[in-house]
Amino acid sequence: MSNLSEHYSPATGRRLGLLIIIMVAIGGVLTTFWAKTRWWFPPVASRHGADVDQLITTTFIVTGFVFFFVNLALGIFVWRFAAAREERAIFWPDSRTLELSYTLVPTAILITLISMGAVTWARVHSPVPRNALRVEALGQQFAWTFRYAGPDGAFGRTAPRFVSRQNPRGMDQSDAAGRDDIIVSELRLPVNEPVVVLIRSSDVIHSFFLPNFRVKQDAVPGMTTQFWFTPTRRGNFELACAELCGVGHYIMRGRVVVDTKAAVDAWLADQSH
Repeated sequence: MSNLSEHYSPATGRRLGLLIIIMVAIGGVLTTFWAKTRWWFPPVASRHGADVDQLITTTFIVTGFVFFFVNLALGIFVWRFAAAREERAIFWPDSRTLELSYTLVPTAILITLISMGAVTWARVHSPVPRNALRVEALGQQFAWTFRYAGPDGAFGRTAPRFVSRQNPRGMDQSDAAGRDDIIVSELRLPVNEPVVVLIRSSDVIHSFFLPNFRVKQDAVPGMTTQFWFTPTRRGNFELACAELCGVGHYIMRGRVVVDTKAAVDAWLADQSH
């Protein structure tokens, strides 16, 4: 240890510390930009998804700015104020101005971000429009199936006591309203029209995840959860299960098709025959 301390130079340690801090700061920024171009969210396809993306982008910008400049300031202080080994550190017992600054500024930033998040949350979870298309999604190991109301416009009654291997939805066979319900393995939605998905599970906890629509909601056995959104882009999209639900979790995917309202209505008419 004595030989090591004799060859130790405070300037060398100072340069090394500064280099590490700069590498961490630059590495964090470059990694973020790399992820933005090669590994990021899929193209947004829902109205509320744009608000979610804007909130996430704003959060990354603010926290990235703070991360970079805090590390830069730390490196400058290490370089500028490093002292020789025989010197004693200079400190101030208190500084009201400094304490208020590093307390109030972060508080204001956090309150702003939290408020933006609360506004976005309120928009995403606002009341369901009355004209929204109602679709029921059922998760079961390891597939998604969907139920649309038939020509009568009403879903048939369901109850847990009716659930069986042949009747995973627990539909009451004596309810006339359910005799024209349409059960399919593909979710079709009209573009620019609100839709509310009633989400259920027949076995374990699943998660109804539509990456392009920024939709994620758990499917819980014995409960009916819901999520409403408005698709804004036609095309084929993926439905995934975002909850580890068993050995076949990796194959639990579904297909979502967004088309014109006329095309969706025609498809539903074909399914009801």
